[in-house]
Amino acid sequence: MNSSITSRRAFITQSALAFTALSASRVLGANETIRIASIGLGGQGSGNAGRMSKVPGVEVVMLCDPDTAALDKAKKNFPNARTTQDLRKVMEDKTIDAVVVSTGNHWHVLAAIWAMQAGKDVYVEKPVSHNIWEGRKLVEAARKYNRICQGGTQQRSDPMHDEVKAFLDAGSLGKIKYVRCNHYSMRASIGKQDTPLQPPATCDYNLWLGPAQDKPIFRTKFHYDWHWDWNTGNGEMGNWGPHILDDLRNVVFRDKITLPKRVIAGGGRFGWNDAGETPNTHFAYIDTGDIPVIVDFHNLPRAKGVKAPDVYLRRRTGSFLIIECENGYYTGNRGGGSAFDLEGKKLQTFKGDGGKTHAANFIAAIRSRKPTDLKAEVEQIHYSSAWCHLGNISYRLGQQYNREQAEAAVKDFQPWNDVIADFHEHLKKNELDDTKLDIKMGPMLELDPAKETFIGSTATPEALALLTRDYRKGFEVPQQV
Repeated sequence: MNSSITSRRAFITQSALAFTALSASRVLGANETIRIASIGLGGQGSGNAGRMSKVPGVEVVMLCDPDTAALDKAKKNFPNARTTQDLRKVMEDKTIDAVVVSTGNHWHVLAAIWAMQAGKDVYVEKPVSHNIWEGRKLVEAARKYNRICQGGTQQRSDPMHDEVKAFLDAGSLGKIKYVRCNHYSMRASIGKQDTPLQPPATCDYNLWLGPAQDKPIFRTKFHYDWHWDWNTGNGEMGNWGPHILDDLRNVVFRDKITLPKRVIAGGGRFGWNDAGETPNTHFAYIDTGDIPVIVDFHNLPRAKGVKAPDVYLRRRTGSFLIIECENGYYTGNRGGGSAFDLEGKKLQTFKGDGGKTHAANFIAAIRSRKPTDLKAEVEQIHYSSAWCHLGNISYRLGQQYNREQAEAAVKDFQPWNDVIADFHEHLKKNELDDTKLDIKMGPMLELDPAKETFIGSTATPEALALLTRDYRKGFEVPQQV
Protein backbone atom coordinates (compact mmCIF):
# COMPACT_ATOMS: atom_id res chain seq x y z
CA MET A 1 0.00 0.00 0.00
CA ASN A 2 2.65 2.55 0.97
CA SER A 3 4.84 1.84 -2.06
CA SER A 4 1.81 2.21 -4.30
CA ILE A 5 0.98 5.56 -2.73
CA THR A 6 4.59 6.72 -3.08
CA SER A 7 4.66 5.70 -6.73
CA ARG A 8 1.38 7.45 -7.40
CA ARG A 9 2.59 10.65 -5.76
CA ALA A 10 5.82 10.62 -7.72
CA PHE A 11 3.86 10.00 -10.90
CA ILE A 12 1.59 12.96 -10.22
CA THR A 13 4.42 15.26 -9.18
CA GLN A 14 6.31 14.59 -12.41
CA SER A 15 3.37 14.93 -14.75
CA ALA A 16 0.73 17.17 -13.17
CA LEU A 17 1.44 20.12 -15.43
CA ALA A 18 1.44 17.94 -18.51
CA PHE A 19 -1.87 16.41 -17.46
CA THR A 20 -3.28 19.89 -16.85
CA ALA A 21 -2.38 21.10 -20.29
CA LEU A 22 -3.59 17.89 -21.91
CA SER A 23 -6.91 17.92 -20.11
CA ALA A 24 -7.52 21.59 -20.82
CA SER A 25 -6.76 21.25 -24.52
CA ARG A 26 -8.96 18.17 -24.77
CA VAL A 27 -12.09 19.82 -23.46
CA LEU A 28 -11.82 23.15 -25.27
CA GLY A 29 -13.64 21.84 -28.31
CA ALA A 30 -17.37 22.51 -28.13
CA ASN A 31 -18.19 19.19 -29.78
CA GLU A 32 -15.65 17.02 -28.02
CA THR A 33 -16.82 14.45 -25.48
CA ILE A 34 -15.99 15.14 -21.85
CA ARG A 35 -15.19 11.89 -20.07
CA ILE A 36 -16.35 11.66 -16.47
CA ALA A 37 -15.47 9.31 -13.62
CA SER A 38 -17.99 9.04 -10.80
CA ILE A 39 -16.41 8.34 -7.39
CA GLY A 40 -18.81 7.19 -4.67
CA LEU A 41 -22.00 5.50 -5.83
CA GLY A 42 -24.49 5.73 -3.01
CA GLY A 43 -27.82 7.45 -3.57
CA GLN A 44 -26.37 10.90 -4.17
CA GLY A 45 -23.41 9.58 -6.15
CA SER A 46 -25.58 7.52 -8.48
CA GLY A 47 -27.86 10.52 -8.92
CA ASN A 48 -24.92 12.77 -9.75
CA ALA A 49 -23.64 10.28 -12.31
CA GLY A 50 -27.06 10.20 -13.92
CA ARG A 51 -27.34 13.98 -14.03
CA MET A 52 -23.90 14.34 -15.58
CA SER A 53 -24.64 11.71 -18.21
CA LYS A 54 -27.69 13.67 -19.40
CA VAL A 55 -25.61 16.74 -20.27
CA PRO A 56 -24.92 16.76 -24.04
CA GLY A 57 -21.35 15.83 -24.88
CA VAL A 58 -20.70 14.01 -21.61
CA GLU A 59 -19.92 10.32 -21.11
CA VAL A 60 -19.55 8.54 -17.77
CA VAL A 61 -16.62 6.25 -18.58
CA MET A 62 -15.57 5.02 -15.14
CA LEU A 63 -17.36 4.09 -11.92
CA CYS A 64 -15.52 3.94 -8.62
CA ASP A 65 -16.64 2.76 -5.19
CA PRO A 66 -14.86 0.70 -2.53
CA ASP A 67 -17.94 -1.53 -2.31
CA THR A 68 -18.41 -3.83 -5.30
CA ALA A 69 -22.10 -4.12 -4.46
CA ALA A 70 -22.48 -0.41 -5.25
CA LEU A 71 -20.41 -0.84 -8.39
CA ASP A 72 -22.54 -3.72 -9.61
CA LYS A 73 -25.72 -1.72 -9.06
CA ALA A 74 -24.38 1.38 -10.83
CA LYS A 75 -23.02 -0.70 -13.70
CA LYS A 76 -26.59 -1.57 -14.70
CA ASN A 77 -27.14 2.09 -15.61
CA PHE A 78 -23.73 2.52 -17.24
CA PRO A 79 -22.96 -0.84 -18.87
CA ASN A 80 -20.08 0.55 -20.95
CA ALA A 81 -18.27 2.19 -18.04
CA ARG A 82 -15.18 0.62 -16.53
CA THR A 83 -15.19 -0.05 -12.78
CA THR A 84 -12.67 0.09 -9.96
CA GLN A 85 -12.71 0.03 -6.18
CA ASP A 86 -9.57 2.17 -5.97
CA LEU A 87 -9.97 5.87 -6.74
CA ARG A 88 -6.21 6.12 -7.38
CA LYS A 89 -6.83 4.17 -10.58
CA VAL A 90 -9.14 6.98 -11.63
CA MET A 91 -6.45 9.59 -11.00
CA GLU A 92 -3.88 7.70 -13.05
CA ASP A 93 -6.17 7.31 -16.07
CA LYS A 94 -5.15 9.95 -18.62
CA THR A 95 -8.35 9.59 -20.62
CA ILE A 96 -10.56 10.95 -17.82
CA ASP A 97 -11.23 14.69 -17.99
CA ALA A 98 -13.22 15.25 -14.80
CA VAL A 99 -14.36 13.46 -11.67
CA VAL A 100 -17.48 13.68 -9.57
CA VAL A 101 -16.72 13.12 -5.87
CA SER A 102 -19.76 11.81 -3.98
CA THR A 103 -17.96 9.84 -1.28
CA GLY A 104 -18.38 10.15 2.47
CA ASN A 105 -17.46 13.62 3.75
CA HIS A 106 -14.12 12.41 5.09
CA TRP A 107 -12.92 11.67 1.53
CA HIS A 108 -14.14 14.82 -0.25
CA VAL A 109 -11.02 16.96 -0.04
CA LEU A 110 -8.32 14.35 -0.54
CA ALA A 111 -10.10 12.79 -3.52
CA ALA A 112 -10.60 16.22 -5.08
CA ILE A 113 -6.99 17.28 -4.50
CA TRP A 114 -5.62 14.06 -5.97
CA ALA A 115 -7.83 14.58 -9.02
CA MET A 116 -6.72 18.18 -9.54
CA GLN A 117 -3.08 17.21 -9.10
CA ALA A 118 -3.68 14.72 -11.91
CA GLY A 119 -5.02 17.48 -14.17
CA LYS A 120 -8.72 16.71 -13.82
CA ASP A 121 -11.61 19.04 -13.12
CA VAL A 122 -13.77 18.26 -10.10
CA TYR A 123 -17.37 18.35 -8.98
CA VAL A 124 -17.38 17.73 -5.22
CA GLU A 125 -20.42 17.12 -3.06
CA LYS A 126 -21.35 19.24 -0.07
CA PRO A 127 -19.96 19.83 2.43
CA VAL A 128 -16.91 20.25 0.25
CA SER A 129 -14.75 19.52 3.30
CA HIS A 130 -14.76 17.52 6.51
CA ASN A 131 -13.10 20.43 8.35
CA ILE A 132 -12.14 24.06 7.75
CA TRP A 133 -8.38 23.61 7.30
CA GLU A 134 -8.71 21.02 4.57
CA GLY A 135 -11.36 23.12 2.85
CA ARG A 136 -8.78 25.85 2.38
CA LYS A 137 -6.37 23.27 0.96
CA LEU A 138 -9.04 22.30 -1.56
CA VAL A 139 -9.28 25.92 -2.71
CA GLU A 140 -5.49 26.20 -2.88
CA ALA A 141 -5.33 23.13 -5.10
CA ALA A 142 -7.95 24.52 -7.49
CA ARG A 143 -5.91 27.72 -7.81
CA LYS A 144 -2.51 26.06 -8.11
CA TYR A 145 -3.56 23.57 -10.78
CA ASN A 146 -5.95 25.96 -12.56
CA ARG A 147 -8.83 23.51 -12.26
CA ILE A 148 -12.56 23.95 -12.61
CA CYS A 149 -14.00 22.92 -9.23
CA GLN A 150 -17.74 23.05 -8.60
CA GLY A 151 -19.42 22.51 -5.22
CA GLY A 152 -22.53 20.37 -4.89
CA THR A 153 -24.90 23.10 -3.69
CA GLN A 154 -27.00 22.79 -6.82
CA GLN A 155 -29.55 25.41 -5.82
CA ARG A 156 -26.95 28.03 -6.79
CA SER A 157 -27.96 27.24 -10.37
CA ASP A 158 -31.65 27.89 -9.65
CA PRO A 159 -32.83 31.12 -11.36
CA MET A 160 -35.16 31.67 -8.40
CA HIS A 161 -32.23 32.92 -6.33
CA ASP A 162 -31.70 35.90 -8.61
CA GLU A 163 -35.44 36.61 -8.52
CA VAL A 164 -35.45 36.66 -4.72
CA LYS A 165 -32.40 38.94 -4.67
CA ALA A 166 -34.10 41.36 -7.04
CA PHE A 167 -37.26 41.34 -4.93
CA LEU A 168 -35.31 42.10 -1.75
CA ASP A 169 -33.38 44.86 -3.53
CA ALA A 170 -36.64 46.46 -4.68
CA GLY A 171 -37.33 47.27 -1.03
CA SER A 172 -40.88 46.04 -0.59
CA LEU A 173 -39.96 44.23 2.61
CA GLY A 174 -37.66 46.96 3.88
CA LYS A 175 -34.46 46.39 5.80
CA ILE A 176 -33.54 42.84 6.82
CA LYS A 177 -33.63 42.47 10.62
CA TYR A 178 -32.37 38.90 10.99
CA VAL A 179 -32.43 35.52 9.26
CA ARG A 180 -33.47 32.17 10.67
CA CYS A 181 -32.19 29.01 8.95
CA ASN A 182 -34.30 25.98 9.85
CA HIS A 183 -34.35 22.36 8.87
CA TYR A 184 -36.86 20.11 10.59
CA SER A 185 -36.83 16.54 9.34
CA MET A 186 -37.60 13.23 11.00
CA ARG A 187 -34.82 10.75 11.44
CA ALA A 188 -34.58 7.70 13.64
CA SER A 189 -32.17 5.81 15.86
CA ILE A 190 -29.22 4.21 14.05
CA GLY A 191 -29.07 1.49 16.69
CA LYS A 192 -26.25 0.46 18.97
CA GLN A 193 -24.73 -2.98 19.22
CA ASP A 194 -22.35 -4.43 21.80
CA THR A 195 -19.75 -5.68 19.32
CA PRO A 196 -18.21 -3.68 16.46
CA LEU A 197 -20.00 -3.73 13.14
CA GLN A 198 -18.19 -5.69 10.46
CA PRO A 199 -18.03 -3.90 7.07
CA PRO A 200 -19.69 -5.74 4.19
CA ALA A 201 -17.56 -8.46 2.62
CA THR A 202 -17.97 -6.64 -0.69
CA CYS A 203 -16.29 -3.48 0.66
CA ASP A 204 -12.57 -2.68 0.73
CA TYR A 205 -12.63 -1.13 4.18
CA ASN A 206 -9.15 0.39 3.90
CA LEU A 207 -10.23 2.34 0.82
CA TRP A 208 -13.57 3.23 2.40
CA LEU A 209 -11.81 4.69 5.45
CA GLY A 210 -9.18 6.65 3.54
CA PRO A 211 -8.33 9.72 5.67
CA ALA A 212 -10.60 8.69 8.57
CA GLN A 213 -9.32 6.89 11.65
CA ASP A 214 -9.82 3.14 12.00
CA LYS A 215 -12.23 3.15 14.92
CA PRO A 216 -14.75 0.48 15.89
CA ILE A 217 -18.27 1.14 14.58
CA PHE A 218 -21.21 0.24 16.81
CA ARG A 219 -24.15 1.34 14.66
CA THR A 220 -26.22 -1.35 12.94
CA LYS A 221 -25.99 -0.15 9.32
CA PHE A 222 -22.67 0.45 7.56
CA HIS A 223 -23.64 2.77 4.72
CA TYR A 224 -25.17 6.27 4.98
CA ASP A 225 -25.23 6.38 8.79
CA TRP A 226 -21.57 7.45 8.72
CA HIS A 227 -23.13 10.95 8.64
CA TRP A 228 -23.74 10.77 12.40
CA ASP A 229 -20.16 9.83 13.35
CA TRP A 230 -17.64 12.68 13.74
CA ASN A 231 -14.91 10.49 12.28
CA THR A 232 -16.59 10.37 8.87
CA GLY A 233 -19.48 12.83 8.90
CA ASN A 234 -20.62 16.23 10.12
CA GLY A 235 -24.13 15.57 11.40
CA GLU A 236 -27.24 17.37 10.19
CA MET A 237 -25.40 20.68 10.44
CA GLY A 238 -22.99 19.36 7.80
CA ASN A 239 -25.67 17.51 5.83
CA TRP A 240 -28.44 20.04 5.24
CA GLY A 241 -26.53 23.00 6.66
CA PRO A 242 -24.36 23.58 3.57
CA HIS A 243 -27.48 23.94 1.42
CA ILE A 244 -29.29 26.34 3.75
CA LEU A 245 -26.30 28.43 4.79
CA ASP A 246 -25.16 28.63 1.18
CA ASP A 247 -28.61 30.00 0.31
CA LEU A 248 -28.08 32.53 3.11
CA ARG A 249 -24.62 33.58 1.93
CA ASN A 250 -25.77 33.82 -1.67
CA VAL A 251 -29.20 35.44 -1.36
CA VAL A 252 -28.77 37.63 1.73
CA PHE A 253 -25.05 38.44 1.88
CA ARG A 254 -24.26 38.09 -1.85
CA ASP A 255 -21.07 36.22 -0.87
CA LYS A 256 -19.58 39.40 0.61
CA ILE A 257 -19.18 37.83 4.05
CA THR A 258 -16.73 34.95 3.98
CA LEU A 259 -16.72 33.76 7.60
CA PRO A 260 -18.64 35.18 10.56
CA LYS A 261 -17.08 36.97 13.52
CA ARG A 262 -18.62 34.86 16.29
CA VAL A 263 -20.52 31.58 16.60
CA ILE A 264 -22.15 29.79 19.52
CA ALA A 265 -24.11 26.53 19.44
CA GLY A 266 -25.92 24.11 21.70
CA GLY A 267 -28.15 21.05 21.64
CA GLY A 268 -27.71 17.32 21.98
CA ARG A 269 -28.70 13.85 20.86
CA PHE A 270 -31.87 12.89 22.67
CA GLY A 271 -34.35 10.07 22.88
CA TRP A 272 -32.53 7.45 20.82
CA ASN A 273 -29.71 6.04 22.99
CA ASP A 274 -27.93 4.90 19.84
CA ALA A 275 -24.35 4.87 18.53
CA GLY A 276 -24.66 8.27 16.88
CA GLU A 277 -22.41 11.10 18.07
CA THR A 278 -23.84 14.15 16.29
CA PRO A 279 -26.78 16.12 17.73
CA ASN A 280 -30.34 15.48 16.58
CA THR A 281 -31.38 18.85 17.99
CA HIS A 282 -28.92 21.63 17.27
CA PHE A 283 -29.22 25.42 17.44
CA ALA A 284 -26.68 28.18 16.79
CA TYR A 285 -26.26 31.94 16.68
CA ILE A 286 -23.98 33.40 14.03
CA ASP A 287 -22.69 36.95 14.38
CA THR A 288 -21.81 38.19 10.90
CA GLY A 289 -21.02 41.74 11.96
CA ASP A 290 -24.08 42.78 9.95
CA ILE A 291 -27.35 40.81 9.88
CA PRO A 292 -27.66 38.30 12.75
CA VAL A 293 -28.37 34.66 11.88
CA ILE A 294 -29.97 31.80 13.79
CA VAL A 295 -29.65 28.15 12.75
CA ASP A 296 -32.03 25.50 14.07
CA PHE A 297 -32.17 21.75 13.31
CA HIS A 298 -34.68 19.25 14.72
CA ASN A 299 -34.64 15.53 13.85
CA LEU A 300 -37.23 14.46 16.40
CA PRO A 301 -40.94 14.43 15.45
CA ARG A 302 -43.37 17.26 16.05
CA ALA A 303 -44.49 15.43 19.18
CA LYS A 304 -44.06 11.96 20.58
CA GLY A 305 -46.05 9.48 18.53
CA VAL A 306 -46.65 11.96 15.70
CA LYS A 307 -45.30 10.82 12.33
CA ALA A 308 -44.44 14.29 11.08
CA PRO A 309 -41.48 16.65 11.47
CA ASP A 310 -41.53 19.76 13.60
CA VAL A 311 -42.79 23.08 12.23
CA TYR A 312 -41.91 26.71 12.81
CA LEU A 313 -44.93 28.92 13.50
CA ARG A 314 -46.91 26.39 11.40
CA ARG A 315 -47.37 28.83 8.51
CA ARG A 316 -43.79 28.16 7.49
CA THR A 317 -43.79 24.38 7.31
CA GLY A 318 -40.81 23.03 5.40
CA SER A 319 -39.02 26.37 5.30
CA PHE A 320 -35.25 26.50 5.09
CA LEU A 321 -34.59 30.22 4.87
CA ILE A 322 -36.73 32.75 6.75
CA ILE A 323 -35.69 36.35 6.13
CA GLU A 324 -37.36 38.66 8.67
CA CYS A 325 -37.64 42.26 7.46
CA GLU A 326 -39.12 45.55 8.67
CA ASN A 327 -42.22 45.26 6.48
CA GLY A 328 -42.65 41.50 6.18
CA TYR A 329 -40.73 38.33 5.58
CA TYR A 330 -39.58 35.85 2.95
CA THR A 331 -39.71 32.10 3.50
CA GLY A 332 -38.47 29.47 1.09
CA ASN A 333 -36.71 26.23 0.32
CA ARG A 334 -35.34 24.47 -2.76
CA GLY A 335 -38.82 24.06 -4.20
CA GLY A 336 -39.76 27.71 -4.06
CA GLY A 337 -40.61 30.53 -1.74
CA SER A 338 -43.04 33.32 -0.89
CA ALA A 339 -42.90 36.85 0.45
CA PHE A 340 -45.50 38.16 2.91
CA ASP A 341 -46.28 41.48 4.53
CA LEU A 342 -46.54 41.89 8.29
CA GLU A 343 -50.23 40.88 8.27
CA GLY A 344 -49.44 37.64 6.46
CA LYS A 345 -50.69 38.74 3.03
CA LYS A 346 -48.75 37.05 0.26
CA LEU A 347 -46.90 39.55 -1.88
CA GLN A 348 -45.09 37.33 -4.33
CA THR A 349 -44.43 33.66 -5.03
CA PHE A 350 -41.17 32.26 -6.35
CA LYS A 351 -40.93 28.89 -8.08
CA GLY A 352 -37.67 26.96 -7.85
CA ASP A 353 -36.33 24.18 -10.04
CA GLY A 354 -33.91 22.74 -7.46
CA GLY A 355 -30.91 23.70 -9.57
CA LYS A 356 -31.54 21.25 -12.40
CA THR A 357 -28.94 22.95 -14.63
CA HIS A 358 -26.10 22.60 -12.10
CA ALA A 359 -24.40 19.69 -13.87
CA ALA A 360 -24.65 21.53 -17.19
CA ASN A 361 -23.09 24.60 -15.57
CA PHE A 362 -20.11 22.51 -14.46
CA ILE A 363 -19.63 21.11 -17.97
CA ALA A 364 -19.96 24.55 -19.57
CA ALA A 365 -17.20 25.87 -17.30
CA ILE A 366 -14.96 22.94 -18.21
CA ARG A 367 -15.35 23.94 -21.84
CA SER A 368 -14.81 27.66 -21.26
CA ARG A 369 -11.96 27.13 -18.77
CA LYS A 370 -13.39 30.03 -16.74
CA PRO A 371 -13.97 29.36 -13.03
CA THR A 372 -16.05 32.55 -12.97
CA ASP A 373 -18.63 30.74 -15.10
CA LEU A 374 -19.36 28.37 -12.20
CA LYS A 375 -22.48 29.00 -10.16
CA ALA A 376 -20.90 27.27 -7.14
CA GLU A 377 -17.17 27.87 -7.47
CA VAL A 378 -15.35 25.94 -4.77
CA GLU A 379 -14.16 28.86 -2.64
CA GLN A 380 -17.68 30.12 -1.95
CA ILE A 381 -18.85 26.63 -1.06
CA HIS A 382 -15.78 26.24 1.18
CA TYR A 383 -17.01 29.26 3.14
CA SER A 384 -20.58 27.97 3.35
CA SER A 385 -19.32 24.58 4.52
CA ALA A 386 -17.08 26.28 7.07
CA TRP A 387 -20.05 28.06 8.67
CA CYS A 388 -21.47 24.60 9.36
CA HIS A 389 -18.18 23.33 10.75
CA LEU A 390 -18.10 26.30 13.15
CA GLY A 391 -21.53 25.40 14.49
CA ASN A 392 -20.30 21.86 15.04
CA ILE A 393 -17.08 22.98 16.73
CA SER A 394 -18.89 25.13 19.29
CA TYR A 395 -21.24 22.24 20.05
CA ARG A 396 -18.40 19.74 20.39
CA LEU A 397 -16.67 22.03 22.88
CA GLY A 398 -19.89 22.31 24.86
CA GLN A 399 -20.20 22.13 28.61
CA GLN A 400 -23.20 21.50 30.83
CA TYR A 401 -26.17 23.59 29.67
CA ASN A 402 -27.75 26.31 31.77
CA ARG A 403 -30.73 28.05 30.21
CA GLU A 404 -30.14 31.43 31.80
CA GLN A 405 -26.50 31.43 30.77
CA ALA A 406 -27.42 30.32 27.26
CA GLU A 407 -29.93 33.15 26.87
CA ALA A 408 -27.44 35.69 28.25
CA ALA A 409 -24.80 34.64 25.72
CA VAL A 410 -26.52 36.79 23.09
CA LYS A 411 -27.74 39.96 24.74
CA ASP A 412 -30.67 42.09 23.58
CA PHE A 413 -31.66 39.75 20.75
CA GLN A 414 -35.09 38.28 21.37
CA PRO A 415 -34.99 35.82 18.42
CA TRP A 416 -32.17 34.00 20.21
CA ASN A 417 -34.35 33.62 23.28
CA ASP A 418 -37.13 32.42 20.99
CA VAL A 419 -34.99 29.65 19.49
CA ILE A 420 -34.04 28.47 22.97
CA ALA A 421 -37.70 28.51 24.01
CA ASP A 422 -38.54 26.50 20.88
CA PHE A 423 -35.81 24.02 21.83
CA HIS A 424 -37.34 23.40 25.25
CA GLU A 425 -40.84 23.17 23.79
CA HIS A 426 -39.59 20.62 21.25
CA LEU A 427 -38.19 18.46 24.05
CA LYS A 428 -41.38 18.79 26.06
CA LYS A 429 -43.57 17.69 23.13
CA ASN A 430 -41.37 14.62 22.74
CA GLU A 431 -41.87 13.91 26.45
CA LEU A 432 -38.20 14.45 27.26
CA ASP A 433 -37.31 15.95 30.65
CA ASP A 434 -34.77 18.71 30.00
CA THR A 435 -33.54 18.48 33.60
CA LYS A 436 -32.33 14.92 33.00
CA LEU A 437 -30.79 15.29 29.54
CA ASP A 438 -27.16 15.74 28.55
CA ILE A 439 -27.67 19.14 26.93
CA LYS A 440 -24.51 20.91 25.77
CA MET A 441 -23.86 24.61 25.31
CA GLY A 442 -20.68 25.60 23.54
CA PRO A 443 -18.54 28.69 23.91
CA MET A 444 -18.97 31.86 21.87
CA LEU A 445 -16.12 31.30 19.42
CA GLU A 446 -14.39 34.39 18.04
CA LEU A 447 -12.82 34.28 14.60
CA ASP A 448 -10.36 36.02 12.36
CA PRO A 449 -12.21 35.48 9.05
CA ALA A 450 -9.19 36.32 6.91
CA LYS A 451 -6.96 33.78 8.64
CA GLU A 452 -9.79 31.26 9.16
CA THR A 453 -8.84 30.64 12.76
CA PHE A 454 -9.99 31.39 16.28
CA ILE A 455 -8.74 34.39 18.22
CA GLY A 456 -8.84 35.71 21.76
CA SER A 457 -9.70 33.54 24.72
CA THR A 458 -11.52 31.02 22.55
CA ALA A 459 -8.35 30.12 20.61
CA THR A 460 -7.77 27.18 22.96
CA PRO A 461 -5.81 24.09 21.92
CA GLU A 462 -9.08 22.13 21.96
CA ALA A 463 -10.81 24.59 19.64
CA LEU A 464 -7.87 24.93 17.27
CA ALA A 465 -7.56 21.15 17.02
CA LEU A 466 -11.10 20.94 15.66
CA LEU A 467 -10.22 23.19 12.72
CA THR A 468 -8.48 20.14 11.27
CA ARG A 469 -8.21 16.43 12.09
CA ASP A 470 -5.72 13.57 12.51
CA TYR A 471 -5.29 11.85 9.15
CA ARG A 472 -4.65 8.17 8.75
CA LYS A 473 -1.18 7.34 7.47
CA GLY A 474 -1.03 7.21 3.69
CA PHE A 475 -4.19 9.29 3.30
CA GLU A 476 -3.08 12.69 4.60
CA VAL A 477 -4.35 15.90 3.07
CA PRO A 478 -1.03 17.57 2.13
CA GLN A 479 0.20 20.69 3.89
CA GLN A 480 1.45 21.89 0.51
CA VAL A 481 -0.91 20.94 -2.27
